[in-house]
Amino acid sequence: MSPTPNFPRRWKLAGGAELIAETFSSRIWKVVRADGSPAIVKALKPFDDVADELRGEHFLAWRRGQGAVRLLARDGHNMLLEYAGETLLSRVLDEQGDNAATAIAAEVMARLFTLSRHPAPPDLQPLRERFASLFKKARIDRDDGRNSLYVEAAATAQRLLANPHDVRPLHGDLHHDNIMHGPRGWLAIDPKGVLGDPGFDAANTFYNPLGRDDLCLDQQRISHMAEIFATTLGQTPRAILDHAIAYGCLSASWHHEDGNETEENRELAIATAIRGVRISL
Repeated sequence: MSPTPNFPRRWKLAGGAELIAETFSSRIWKVVRADGSPAIVKALKPFDDVADELRGEHFLAWRRGQGAVRLLARDGHNMLLEYAGETLLSRVLDEQGDNAATAIAAEVMARLFTLSRHPAPPDLQPLRERFASLFKKARIDRDDGRNSLYVEAAATAQRLLANPHDVRPLHGDLHHDNIMHGPRGWLAIDPKGVLGDPGFDAANTFYNPLGRDDLCLDQQRISHMAEIFATTLGQTPRAILDHAIAYGCLSASWHHEDGNETEENRELAIATAIRGVRISL
């Protein structure tokens, strides 16, 4: 059991903290502020890619609550965050259906891309850098004479990077378990802080929720999501599907590096289904 932390007195928290989640990178505590309102503390652990989390913190500070939870305060690797509620978008999918969840995801996406008067954080990760693992895996496959989906997806990613529809600060990990409903409505949580084409932020939703491969492999669902997100972002369904294929193979390359063959094969199977829809357009 994790010990109850001592958070800064200037945060004016009342009473104890409840540990509600723990991941490889952080511990998530629910706390109560002096005025009685709930809040969240995300306490980062020391790990190799802490910069990824800190970029996300800077993204939240820049958004100032527009489409995402507010960053209320920070202290070292601890973040005091707005309470985003307890209802995940995946619950809407279960109770109201996939189309309702997709519509909400599109609304959140649109709010995340509203213009800001404030300059973007300077340390956001360029999308080309984000794709490094895919490019590495594709290079290995080419050198071994394998014309794999990784090779094709890397070429697609290079084309998208060379001719972006737009370049904006991105959430970087938008999906059904990173969109929550609370006092201010639907908000995005847990961003990565990336810089690039907004189509990238539509891509991960095609692979979610986890455990619902019946949906993720459904070509009608894939086509519907591409239409909705294309309208939201002012792009074509083909471009959205290209982003989805590139992202899925990037994710698969991460799993390949981790030796997680099961998840790698899942991502590749969904990317293949998306490719099938893309070819048909």
